[in-house]
Amino acid sequence: MSLLTPDLIQRIRSARNILFLTGAGISSESGIPTFRGEGGYWKKFKAEELATPEAFANHPEVVWEWYDYRRKICSEAKPNDGHLTIANWQSFSKTVNLITQNVDGLHPRAGSKNLLEIHGNIFRARCTVCKEKYTLDEDGINQSGLKFCPACESLLRPDIVWFGEGYDNRLLTKAWEQSKEAHIVFVVGTSANVSVPANLALTAIRNGALGIEINPETTSLTPSVQLHFGGKSGEILPEIFKEVFGDVVLK
Repeated sequence: MSLLTPDLIQRIRSARNILFLTGAGISSESGIPTFRGEGGYWKKFKAEELATPEAFANHPEVVWEWYDYRRKICSEAKPNDGHLTIANWQSFSKTVNLITQNVDGLHPRAGSKNLLEIHGNIFRARCTVCKEKYTLDEDGINQSGLKFCPACESLLRPDIVWFGEGYDNRLLTKAWEQSKEAHIVFVVGTSANVSVPANLALTAIRNGALGIEINPETTSLTPSVQLHFGGKSGEILPEIFKEVFGDVVLK
């Protein structure tokens, strides 16, 4: 049984601009815990207690220990068929943009381009003084615990948007532009509890985009989308891709 009608298949196939918005759900299918909600403790801390400027100012060694722990989990995880399908889609369609809330680096490892990581990347660090950015391990910064800037020797922090911090205006402006230009918007694995990603999806829909949500649960966005698929992105996205493009082997 097809997931899409022939009209929808043609609409997606001919769309000039497609936007994917992804959240923690797509990465949880790769075994990455969300660190939010019930069971989301590390030692005695909640994520909300560690991912803040205040926590880093008071206990930078504890915050870095937590991020080192999380980065190890992310490095051992592998992109799943949801990540791979989006990367494949970017190879077969005209303009396919990807905005992710996730910091785990699975989208670039899957091969995705045109990617905006609006919450940062757990494999990057930036200097608290000179603002220079580094890729951990690749730039010779591989020690556990506190990390220091090779340029000015000041303390590095994870290149992550923490609770209470604003987004990178450059990335956010680009994200709004992509939302307004989208003809199709896929909302994949996001709870829609974070206001900016939810509003990016709503902006696309209000500007005429076809909204397609893939999530095992309904969310606050569900009433606003035209299609909701209740299931895993690693199962549903490959099926949609196959209906639109035929039998193409995932990268």
